[in-house]
Amino acid sequence: MRILVIEDEPGIANFLKEGLEEEHFAVDVANDGNNGLEMALVNDYDLLLIDWMVPGQSGIEVTRQYRKDHPDIPVIFLTAKDTVQDTVFGLESGANDYIKKPFSFDELLARIRVQLRARTGEQTELKLADVIMDLNTHRVFRGEHEINLTPKEFSLLEFLIRNKGKVCTRTRIIEHVWDIHWDADTSVIDVYINFLRKKLNDGAQQNLIQTVRGVGYMAVESES
Repeated sequence: MRILVIEDEPGIANFLKEGLEEEHFAVDVANDGNNGLEMALVNDYDLLLIDWMVPGQSGIEVTRQYRKDHPDIPVIFLTAKDTVQDTVFGLESGANDYIKKPFSFDELLARIRVQLRARTGEQTELKLADVIMDLNTHRVFRGEHEINLTPKEFSLLEFLIRNKGKVCTRTRIIEHVWDIHWDADTSVIDVYINFLRKKLNDGAQQNLIQTVRGVGYMAVESES
């Protein structure tokens, strides 16, 4: 899952980025509304966190512009504005939720997960053939065997399973899992795919991650 944070206060922006990355999100940060809107329009995000009072275009203006082409992507406002009228205005401007500063990170995380569940039907478990991922405990099983994954391996497997049956290009993987962009060296993906395959296939005959030569990878329920 990839999130864009539009926040001009460096301390808050860094806090959000570090906290969300610890929860296995890929996070981009913009420090003003103009740059944030440009990033939002050219990249593929699952959710936006926007400070209302950023320099340049305000969070309200960014949300209104973004909504023209992305009506279904959740937007959460982060703001010091705390009147009922402000909350109503923010929600009517296109935000899905509104959280007042200062805020608890646990509350923000819960609100993010509510929005993602509402949009994607997110469950606490993901399944691929006999592989089960528990998103709450970050445990993975293949049949009766528990598989110990690093945080990055877990995020990679989660992204592949969420897109099972679809080709995941190296560009999309590097942006959603590593939070770096298309001009980066994507060979790291191949290394982690090998790590992941070895762990998943240990004692199993079926390879659930197929290579699409020259393009990327695909999670499949059964080998073709």
